[in-house]
Amino acid sequence: MEPFTRLTAIAAPLDEPNVDTNQLCPTRFNKLPQGQFARAFFHELRFDLDGREKDFVLNREPYRRAKILVGGVNFGCGSSRETAVYGLYEYGFRCVIAPSFGDIFVKNCFKNGFLPVTLPEQDVAAIRRQLTEQPGANLTVDLESQTVTDATGHAHHFDMHPVRKRCLLKGLDDISRTREYARQIEAFETAYRSEHAWLFGAADKT
Repeated sequence: MEPFTRLTAIAAPLDEPNVDTNQLCPTRFNKLPQGQFARAFFHELRFDLDGREKDFVLNREPYRRAKILVGGVNFGCGSSRETAVYGLYEYGFRCVIAPSFGDIFVKNCFKNGFLPVTLPEQDVAAIRRQLTEQPGANLTVDLESQTVTDATGHAHHFDMHPVRKRCLLKGLDDISRTREYARQIEAFETAYRSEHAWLFGAADKT
């Protein structure tokens, strides 16, 4: 998993509440192989029935080059589909800033090296206004210091669970994190097998 440390990039404003996972990845695209979810991302908002681009914020320059998305309340609500995060990531985003998120969406973000940042609603609204008034403005998201620096240079602090922060900084997914404890696991298994040999006698003889 790619580590997330510090990102300075163009940010796109999306002033919509309750953006759900079916918008991020419509159901009919859920069985695509990984690596092909960029075309599914916000498909109904980006394209008409003939495949032509609509007048949507991510279809406009310079926002189509954004790597940070600034959304509204309850971003990522809806079903538990992990493909919603695949779409964001494969399209090029690395971070979403919003006042609140769907719980399962947040868990899926951290499992895929994607950073969801929660800030107060009034601060997020102010940042979206900056990005609308200054198209192409950069934001800086620094995970180590847990700050978002907006287009005016003001730093906003965000909270982050220390374990999730460590995993993102080091690029650890669930499997990689478990492997960090390989020696302890092996030691436990060896001791357990020795202390409870009667449980393993038949298996050890085969």
